Amino acid sequence: MLIASITKTLNELLDLLSQISDTDYSCPCHQLSNATIGEHTRHSIEMFQCLENQYENGIVNYDIRKRDYHIQTNTDFAQKCILQILNQIEKPNKSLQLQQIIDGEELLIDTNYNRELLYNLEHCIHHQALIKVAVIQSETIKIDENFGVARSTIEYRKQCAQ
Repeated sequence: MLIASITKTLNELLDLLSQISDTDYSCPCHQLSNATIGEHTRHSIEMFQCLENQYENGIVNYDIRKRDYHIQTNTDFAQKCILQILNQIEKPNKSLQLQQIIDGEELLIDTNYNRELLYNLEHCIHHQALIKVAVIQSETIKIDENFGVARSTIEYRKQCAQ
């Protein structure tokens, strides 16, 4: 179920990227405090990449990201990165440690692969909600009505409709 939800969410992002020009992808958006769709997409991609790249080591630190400018300016490259994530995401659950430096102090928190996948899914959906703000006015870009909507909200809306 978790992998299926991640796949659906990343496929929604792939669909968006197939509809948007590199110029629009990397254009600052006033409604996003001049951030770009590309910056939000890159951030989501790199969070999944961090988990993938640090899985074997067993210590995950999301602050150690590449911040690859190419991902945030080139939709074709971003799509390739997403496809790579989708091809590598199915791994055995295992114990991990989440490393974070806060105010100069190192924190190590016990976690596991599935918990971090869930975190990345929710984090990605959050950034998709922000991206939706940038594309909602477009007459040419079509996104799923649930793009950027948390799974719990989707389920709640279904219950309310009954």
